[in-house]
Amino acid sequence: MNIKRGTVVSHAAAVEWGIGKVVEVTYTSATIEFSDGLVRKIAAAHYPSLVPADPAFFVPIPAAIPAVKARATSSKAKVAKVKKTAL
Repeated sequence: MNIKRGTVVSHAAAVEWGIGKVVEVTYTSATIEFSDGLVRKIAAAHYPSLVPADPAFFVPIPAAIPAVKARATSSKAKVAKVKKTAL
């Protein structure tokens, strides 16, 4: 298999990683972003373990996960008001 940037692959020995997209290729390794949320470097010696995968099943890692903002609470205790009725 020809490993180049943008290729969608699956690692035959580590199926739990999911589908991966090749981000960078060097002479000695390939950097792959897998669907489990991790980016891994695969040595060139392990390229035979990579098999082509369907690009429709690749789930990219979100660029930024939105932070949940905590709401400020009042330091004063709220007191329930009681309505008085005339007798």
